[in-house]
This record gives sequence, structure tokens and C-alpha cells, in this order.
Amino acid sequence: MSTSSVIVSIVRKGWGSTVLEATVNAGASGGTVLIGRGIGVNEHEKIFGVAIEPEKEVLLTVVDNHRVDAVLDEIVRAAELNEVGHGIAFVLAVDKLVGVAHLAAPPQNQE
Repeated sequence: MSTSSVIVSIVRKGWGSTVLEATVNAGASGGTVLIGRGIGVNEHEKIFGVAIEPEKEVLLTVVDNHRVDAVLDEIVRAAELNEVGHGIAFVLAVDKLVGVAHLAAPPQNQE
């Protein structure tokens, strides 16, 4: 059984840092912000008859399963996801996870 999940959040351009900070405050150890483009049913903007593809920020946040609800709740709050057209978030199970030895290792004494 998986002990980690990834939360994928797709938010409005400019909101990635706000959401990332909120996830860390809720217990995530960090995340990745990617730039994307897309359009949803609530976005029908056109300029001179040409549809534009609004930019989005996509956040990938890997968290322990026991923190998923708290982090997801904070994403919903920070990104205002209860408002129409502000984005979406969803959770996926992680089957395997590598490259995070710093999360499992005890802290080193720094003198």
C-alpha cells in the first residue's frame, strides 16, 4: 500500500507561489510549480475572434498520506478553489518514490 500521494493543483497564473507557501505551512516539505496553458468551460475569452489559452500554474506536491487532507484543504483555501474558474486540485496515489532520502534520514548535527 502506498504511503504517499501527489496532489496536482492547477491554478490561475500568478497564484503558484501563494499555493506553494500554503502547502508548506500545512505540512508539505515542498513542491514543484510548472507553467501550463489551457481553457475550461468557464473561460471563453477571445481577442479579435481568436480564442486565447489562459496560462495556468500546475503544482505537484508529494505528501505523506496522513497529511493529504490538511494540505488539500489549505490548497482549496489559498487558491480559492471553491470559486468558479479558479482552478482544480486532485490527489493521486504514488506507487514508488525515490530521491527523497532527506525526508527519511535523521537530521545531521550542524556545528
